[in-house]
Amino acid sequence: MVGAVQDAGVVVTGGGGGIGAALARRFAAEGARVVVNDLDADRARAVADAIGGTAVPGDASTVVEAARDALGGTVDVYCANAGVGSGGSEAAPEEVWERAWDVNVMAHVRAAHLLLPDWLERGRGRFVSTVSAAGLLTMIGAAPYSVTKHGAYAFAEWLSLTYRHRGIKVHAICPQGVRTDMLTAAGSAGDLVLAPTAVEPEDVADALFKGIEEDRFLVLPHPDVAEYYRARSADPDRWLTGMNHLQQKWEATR
Repeated sequence: MVGAVQDAGVVVTGGGGGIGAALARRFAAEGARVVVNDLDADRARAVADAIGGTAVPGDASTVVEAARDALGGTVDVYCANAGVGSGGSEAAPEEVWERAWDVNVMAHVRAAHLLLPDWLERGRGRFVSTVSAAGLLTMIGAAPYSVTKHGAYAFAEWLSLTYRHRGIKVHAICPQGVRTDMLTAAGSAGDLVLAPTAVEPEDVADALFKGIEEDRFLVLPHPDVAEYYRARSADPDRWLTGMNHLQQKWEATR
């Protein structure tokens, strides 16, 4: 058992299914008091009822105060998990780009803005950002998703470097394919790049808890992502050429 979350007040956004539901179940199993947030109220209630938690449906950008009330006044762990897997290119409609930015980045910023004053006063708090390997690398066929997940990773990184000496713990979860509705919605690009090595949502939860135990910022449910990240950093042009070959392979199948 991870003592850091025993009896902790935990909020999981996008907790009605997929990674979010797996995180909610795992936190509850470890003795935490869990608020399950999701736009789909029925799904939020179903998960909350199954784990003995509390459902607080609604927009992830506005859930902090209601969740804090549901937990008796204190949030100890906030899992910024809600996200949208927006595909498309630079030509994607403005509203697609705006929604991806709002959900994948600004919801995290808004939550942190409300959580940090209390956390800094108490000298402790834990912010968990479900990013994606796309935030470290990229994803073919999904410009809005890739760009905003880079933003989510950058914000989590900034939080960690700014506040770690004041007791704030930050974890950025960066999986590749996970067997969820989002992977299904990724279509042929997801089938080519993500599906072959996809893991279960529970594997992501396991990886997070290992990261908590080891006090690590970067959580990689797919260890190979670390090697890809090093290759990207060491020789960007070679890495981009390899990704372009993957892009061409995808285009040939469409």
